[in-house]
Amino acid sequence: MDRHLRRSTPSPRTHRAVSPWLFLLPGLGVVAAFNLYPFLTTVHKAFTDARTLTPGTWVGLRNFQDMLDDEQFWVALRNSGLYVLLVVPFTVLLPLLLALLVHKQLPGVTFFRSAFYTPVVASVVVVSLIWGWMLDDRGLLNGILRFLGAGPVAFLGDEWLLLFSAMALTVWRGLGYYMIIYLAALANVPRELHEAAAVDGAGALRRFVSVTVPAVRSTMVLVGALSSVSAFKVFAEVYLLAGPTGGPAGQDTTLVMLVQRTGTGLNGRVGYASALSLVVFTIALLLMLLVLRADRKEDR
Repeated sequence: MDRHLRRSTPSPRTHRAVSPWLFLLPGLGVVAAFNLYPFLTTVHKAFTDARTLTPGTWVGLRNFQDMLDDEQFWVALRNSGLYVLLVVPFTVLLPLLLALLVHKQLPGVTFFRSAFYTPVVASVVVVSLIWGWMLDDRGLLNGILRFLGAGPVAFLGDEWLLLFSAMALTVWRGLGYYMIIYLAALANVPRELHEAAAVDGAGALRRFVSVTVPAVRSTMVLVGALSSVSAFKVFAEVYLLAGPTGGPAGQDTTLVMLVQRTGTGLNGRVGYASALSLVVFTIALLLMLLVLRADRKEDR
């Protein structure tokens, strides 16, 4: 009887091997149900002609071939690419400068940290609506321009001004979030490095370039990777400023907006939208890998 119990009782080594997976099982189940399964389903539907109410049939690479002939796809790809090129440099540099301003323990600095972080916790819908009212033909900015005699500017009526306005909104909303990341990195920079540079006669700009930037370079790479993916997948800011049609003649449509527009509705082209989603995922992954690879080359 005792021998039978000993054989049926798991050994301590088995306990150590199995116990971590038992704790991870609920989380892995959630990830599999809400991330892995939808991803695999999207990959499968990308090669079908599925629609909202029909499962569709296998069509191979036809969706991707149609994508090459879709003028709206190239417009959306251009806008998403411009978003990355113009937004990422500002979201890497400006939060670092902002973090340097609030890094020192000065009276009232906590208030400014909270103020700069407020746009991050605010609803993107509310913030975008406020910006839309400000940029409207009868909004605050045009009211100031009329007062100065400069006349109204069609911030929301011109395709380029609308796109640049959405970029400014994205940068403004991300300043506080990335500022917190930089503050954590600046807290680990030894003060002795700045003191030694100051003794050698280095000014504020020289200390920033020679001491601060090298010390937080890994954090800058992280911010660059995060902001690149976020900028390429932008949706809410452009959608709420430009509207469902994507601005004048749809010229401000981004890739994620095109996915939403194509795959929704009673007759939505789910298969084509899935193919677009797969392209967005692939390009976003490549952007992150390129940023990380560039960082590794600089380390060599």
